[in-house]
Amino acid sequence: MKKKTFPAPNDSSAERKRLKESDAHIKHWMRWGPYLSERQWATVREDYSGDGDAWRFFPHDHARSRVYRWGEDGLAGLSDNHQRLCVSLALWNGKDNILKERLYGLTNHEGNHGEDVKELYYYLDNTPTHSYMKYLYKYPQAAFPYDQLVRESAGRSRVQPEYELIDTGIFSEDKYFDVFVEYAKDGLDQDDILIKITAHNRGPQEAPVHIIPQFWFRNTWVWFPEGEVKVPSLQKKGDLVIEADHDSLGKRWVHFEAVAGAGPDLIFTNNETNEQKVFNNVNKCPYAKDAFHEYVVNGNQAAVNQKDHRGTKAAGVYKFEKVPAGGKVEVRVRMNKKPPGPAGKGQAAPGVVAAEFERVIQERIKESDDFYNQLAHKDLAPDLKLIQRQALAGMLWSKQFYHFDQRSWRKGDPIGPPPPPERTNLRNKEWKHMYVDDILSMPDKWEYPFFAAWDMAFHTIPLSLVDPTFAKRQLDLLTREWYMHPSGQIPAYEWNFSDVNPPVHAWATLQVYKNEERLYGKTDDLFLERVFQKLLLNFTWWVNRKDTEGNNVFEGGFLGLDNIGLFNRSEPLPNGATLRQADGTSWMAFFSLCMLHIALELAKKNKAYEDIASKFLEHFFHISDAMTYHSGSEEKSLWDSEDKFFYDSISWPGGHTQRLKTRSLVGLIPLFSTLALDPEYVDLFPGFKKRLDWLLAYRERTRPARVFKKEDTNENGSIFLALVDQTMLREVLKRLLDENEFLSPFGIRSLSKYHKDHPMSMWMNEQEFRVDYLPAESDSGMFGGNSNWRGPIWLPTTYLLVSCLKRFHYFYGPDFKVECPTGSGIMKNLEEVAWEIEIRLVKLVGRNKQGQRAANGGVDKTDKDPYFKDLVLFYEYFDAESGKGLGASHQTGWTGLLAVLVHQVGTKCGQS
Repeated sequence: MKKKTFPAPNDSSAERKRLKESDAHIKHWMRWGPYLSERQWATVREDYSGDGDAWRFFPHDHARSRVYRWGEDGLAGLSDNHQRLCVSLALWNGKDNILKERLYGLTNHEGNHGEDVKELYYYLDNTPTHSYMKYLYKYPQAAFPYDQLVRESAGRSRVQPEYELIDTGIFSEDKYFDVFVEYAKDGLDQDDILIKITAHNRGPQEAPVHIIPQFWFRNTWVWFPEGEVKVPSLQKKGDLVIEADHDSLGKRWVHFEAVAGAGPDLIFTNNETNEQKVFNNVNKCPYAKDAFHEYVVNGNQAAVNQKDHRGTKAAGVYKFEKVPAGGKVEVRVRMNKKPPGPAGKGQAAPGVVAAEFERVIQERIKESDDFYNQLAHKDLAPDLKLIQRQALAGMLWSKQFYHFDQRSWRKGDPIGPPPPPERTNLRNKEWKHMYVDDILSMPDKWEYPFFAAWDMAFHTIPLSLVDPTFAKRQLDLLTREWYMHPSGQIPAYEWNFSDVNPPVHAWATLQVYKNEERLYGKTDDLFLERVFQKLLLNFTWWVNRKDTEGNNVFEGGFLGLDNIGLFNRSEPLPNGATLRQADGTSWMAFFSLCMLHIALELAKKNKAYEDIASKFLEHFFHISDAMTYHSGSEEKSLWDSEDKFFYDSISWPGGHTQRLKTRSLVGLIPLFSTLALDPEYVDLFPGFKKRLDWLLAYRERTRPARVFKKEDTNENGSIFLALVDQTMLREVLKRLLDENEFLSPFGIRSLSKYHKDHPMSMWMNEQEFRVDYLPAESDSGMFGGNSNWRGPIWLPTTYLLVSCLKRFHYFYGPDFKVECPTGSGIMKNLEEVAWEIEIRLVKLVGRNKQGQRAANGGVDKTDKDPYFKDLVLFYEYFDAESGKGLGASHQTGWTGLLAVLVHQVGTKCGQS
């Protein structure tokens, strides 16, 4: 297939040089980054309960007082790549009853649509080496409405929208602070970190604020009571300096700027559990984790260590009693390896010098501007440049240190009570080999602060635009022996490693490989081969474990689409029934073609891979045959020749089968399986070509293959592998492009709007199973009720859809046209159809002529206010009718694909 063209990056740019130094291990530019989670409490890793209810075992109220075992969290945080030393912001407005150290949100039990962060924060900028990062937190000046958020949410049903912080009216009079946190690295020293915190009073009156930069060591020592781990220390070294000493990280010094009348007041405690508060036990240590809350909010002077001014957690407290209306205050802190004292021999640091500080920050900002300006098309509208940059900033801010040792976790908490015996049979017991200690791309650092395998595959596509090395590492990690199960299964996500996600890893691997070639003119064959070898194991697992009857019809698992069908596909069906999944079988055909394509790429340099390519060609044929199957003596098909659509089929013992006529993404996924093989490409592989010719000749005598030929000036013509022929494609596209079915003003609905007036229903065991068109939130608690595939728009599947339409266009050419939208009389080729869908997706976040962003849900404050209108949130999914953002509000993971879409069609996006 022809290659896309991307703007060539400038290898001489400062950020690109840093990336090259990092890749060559010349300088460890990645040692420090935004690796601190937004939420560590209520995660599976911190759950030592007997019933597996992580939300209740470690609630938000414990987070400030109870030590974590596997990670840390904080507001606008930074840490080293093993999360030994952590940095974050704490704030107090003089009215809150909790020191604001971390983001607040509702648990899965409290939210009417599951877990839900209740804060306003934005990822504004970030470079791949994290040489410059910018974060915005909107901090109300009134007391934070914790109780109001819980109470109102509890009173709402699933059919009602979520009650958000902005709905409380707390921002209505602009009585809040815009708190910007900036991190900048010195241009020559990767361990020299400059931290600038600026609080703007947007309100009409003066208001107080405490700004408290915090530094602490992750508690690793308490888990080894025999003293195997040396306890690090933070100690005061003068009025403006703290010395940080860690056994493996070495020494660092934190230098604070003095601000007249405001501080800092350097305070110290220990990152240890307040046993008395949490467990009603006697404290072993007089200074506990929640000491700063006690000191600042409750005025408890004895809570902090004022005796020898040391501990494992420290902070500088700046008290601004009166920030004028419209005014601002600034705090500067610098952390490096330079001890305090008079300058000399390049070793000593003179402290924070404001002019030097600002010079370094401005240099990093300019370099970040240069980096992203090179990436963006020169003709791109300013608003779309802003969207692309914030999407990629969110991708980079969502990198998180993730630590988990399954064997240690299963033994229980060594400093807590003995684990209840019920934990023996809790989740993930089959994954004893799991040991993770890596920087991973998170779907959302508050709502989903854990890796999710199929999410991560999509993350790597936008990440490969800015940092191919990190993108490749993400794909490689999930196939390494300390992640992948010995059986070949890739872990799904921490709530259930054994769940089943769509097999998109091979596709993502190939996309990242090709993106690096297009952008940077080089190919990483070692990466491609390494991942491919492990994916062979994963493919075998799928064949052995998810095709129970050996008929190439794959079943079981929700395949990432949560509540899309009548039944919970991760659980046994009623009456012993089995489900023949059109999407499950199609995903495997897609997997086969991706593996075939990778094998051919590898065969360019190693002919042995031609044999493997032939093997996956045969797999594709077998799986494509399974779209038609036998029920007793009768031949059945997942293609409905009357409705002209693909449906799941349910089978009961005894041989009776029935199609489940739900018009959903399930029926569109068969389009994904496509691969064009040009004659000149096939000629590179004589062994594969010989096998291909034989198979085609043999199958013409036995069973029709899903192989299509296009005769052209070449003697052999092009070959196209697909699950659908031209007739089927046209029929499916009629529904896909019908605005009364799948085509929304903002993309592709996950369920046809047809079901608004024609719900799908089935009665079994005196119970009704029903699917209604729900364009926004789910009205069901299936899968926790925090996502919905019965109508809303989702970026990952839509991105795969437009990609496959472009592959169809490549084969059929510009003369193959369809009506778009259906019934409009406008004929478009398939590339133009793909553009149309991509442009509609960009409209989710792009500003229209009325100054509105659809994702904002029609809220004037976020659309029109000068301090909101340029801030973009990248939601988990979107209302199919209004475009309103739904689910996790910072799922810049797969919704970060908008950065790629802006890259591809941004210059075609006119304002509506």
